[in-house]
Amino acid sequence: MPLLKPLLLATTKQDWHGGEKIPASGGAIIVLNHISHADPLCTAHLIWDYGRESRYLAKASLFKNRQLGHFLRAAGQIPVDRSAGAGAFAEAVAAVNAGEIVAVYVEGSLTKDPDGWPMVGKSGAARIALATGAPVIPVGQWGAQRLLPAYAKRPNLKGRTTVTMRVGDPVPLDDLRAREETAEVIEEATGRIMAAIVALVEEIRGEKAPAERFDPRKHGIGRTGNPHAKKKQHESHEEHA
Repeated sequence: MPLLKPLLLATTKQDWHGGEKIPASGGAIIVLNHISHADPLCTAHLIWDYGRESRYLAKASLFKNRQLGHFLRAAGQIPVDRSAGAGAFAEAVAAVNAGEIVAVYVEGSLTKDPDGWPMVGKSGAARIALATGAPVIPVGQWGAQRLLPAYAKRPNLKGRTTVTMRVGDPVPLDDLRAREETAEVIEEATGRIMAAIVALVEEIRGEKAPAERFDPRKHGIGRTGNPHAKKKQHESHEEHA
């Protein structure tokens, strides 16, 4: 993080709220919404400013770019093949049990919601929480998408972008940890985690999120990858048909 902080201070303004809720020691899971590939750098900055370091699980393809890969490793990210989900889960659990902070973007990919609201969550964070018993600290964030829009190849470096991060109280999961870890329990835990994140994003944006979270499957698009690029490719095929 010391290598990254000068770059972040030069390109962003930090609007942090509630950072004292990040545990001063011991394992914990930080859960956030995902709006930009700059998110891990901003999150690492937040956590560092409150006295901790963090680790992440990120898709291995991001590390193919030498410069980006350097910064991602400096931010504590761990390259993970998405087809090897069990390995990623085990590594995250081991890190938390070893007293580290692991940050998880619960949606599993950049949100596909047209207005940038958190979309439906995945179960990874809930499963790590149930397996470790560690506190789950929700963070709602907004602003990084203006620095580096989703799927953009270059950042917007005109002035310093304000990045707002609001840290919430631990998500209550003790009652679920006392039960058998069924699919229903994992779903309930995931729902509580997402609800906490959405509430924080609503506070930042000063507006209500849609009553139903965006589900890529219902809209015929993939959870991962750039849906706009696929749409353009499809339109190009139609033009030449």
